[in-house]
Amino acid sequence: MALDTGDTAWMIVATGLVMLMTPGLGFFEAGLIRFKNGLSAIMHTFSGLAILSTLWFIVGFTLVFGPTQGGIIGGLDHVFYNGVKIHEGFGVNVTIPGVTFATYQMMFAVITPLLISGAFAERIKYSAFFIFAIAWSLFIYFPVAHWIWGGGWLAQLGVWDFAGGIVIHTTAGMAALAAGLVFGRRKNFGPQIMVPHNLPLAVIGATMLWLGWFGFNAGSALGANALAVSAFGTTNTAAAAAGLSWMFFDLLRGRKPSVMGFCIGAVVGLVAITPAAGFVAIPQSIFIGVVAAIISNLAVYYKQKSKLDDTLDVFPCHGIGGMVGMLLTGVFATKAVNALGNDGWAYGNPTFFFTQLKAMGIAAGYSFAVSFAIFKFINFILPLRVSSKEEELGLDATQHNEKYLQGTLLVHSNGSGKVKVPGILEESEMMVEEEHH
Repeated sequence: MALDTGDTAWMIVATGLVMLMTPGLGFFEAGLIRFKNGLSAIMHTFSGLAILSTLWFIVGFTLVFGPTQGGIIGGLDHVFYNGVKIHEGFGVNVTIPGVTFATYQMMFAVITPLLISGAFAERIKYSAFFIFAIAWSLFIYFPVAHWIWGGGWLAQLGVWDFAGGIVIHTTAGMAALAAGLVFGRRKNFGPQIMVPHNLPLAVIGATMLWLGWFGFNAGSALGANALAVSAFGTTNTAAAAAGLSWMFFDLLRGRKPSVMGFCIGAVVGLVAITPAAGFVAIPQSIFIGVVAAIISNLAVYYKQKSKLDDTLDVFPCHGIGGMVGMLLTGVFATKAVNALGNDGWAYGNPTFFFTQLKAMGIAAGYSFAVSFAIFKFINFILPLRVSSKEEELGLDATQHNEKYLQGTLLVHSNGSGKVKVPGILEESEMMVEEEHH
């Protein structure tokens, strides 16, 4: 079959949209943490784009999509994109160039480890982050992606994960749980000081994530076709329903509707619809968004009562949200939407639900155990955490020798002088210097 220019054009756009999610994640995280650590969050995501893109080109693609070695991992046939053509398709994706397919999949491999950065934000050494991103990809993302998307053993069992409920969100969420246990709590941990420093920046990041997610889910149809249209619709509907669900659930619990809550709810909806986007109809996507938001909201509530310090709630939002979406795929999937998929429990096939449940449990347990081991190993060869003093000063200054510069503000004071507010501010504290004429 010849390459299709329409499919190719859409997949180039989808690749750009998924890439946009990486800086969007950086802005989202930076806005939700303290002022002195905002740049470090952006550095994790932006430099992670380069680190993980390079790793994918060298060995990641072949470990995921190379000929399966006993269903466990791909072979080394396509190291450095060997045999991946620009004028021919790859595998069953024959209407788009092989390099386009590989580059699209690269963006998934990039953002997945970076999701975990929200769990250990504000206390990790950059050198430890660098090693972690590579090790986690090699030992968790590449194998699990092969198991499901590369024709591995879970795919052979009949597991379906349209865009990453297991491969991305369950694995990242369980790694976040392991991170919280290994890293421990931040210095002076408590809600009174761990407040977001820039919610508008977080909203910009959430908006970029929502936009990019259309490439994430609709692009997973791998062509400009009816399945992509359906996935586009389910993605937007689930996000909208989840954002509203989170907000109204907060109202029922006596809270005020918040910008942060709505943004988090919308992201949870995007997470939950990810495995189901190409298998369920739009009405069912509303239910998936609503249910996932309520369950994740409760998970965040109970996590806050525990001693676990998952800085940006990666486990209760991405981990739990992805698991809910994966299980509900097993309920609401229908061949009427995707003939290549399967019917779920609601359409008379409970076996599919339990297949999804088993795969989710296996991937969750594997990711948690191996992530825990990776964190412990890195901590053995070099400290994972910055020192207490460095944490107090902030990662922007101590890891990157940088700070936000807000400019100098001059305010006249009753004609007797003026108050100078220096450009570098720490949280709500402002050093004030009077200049007299």
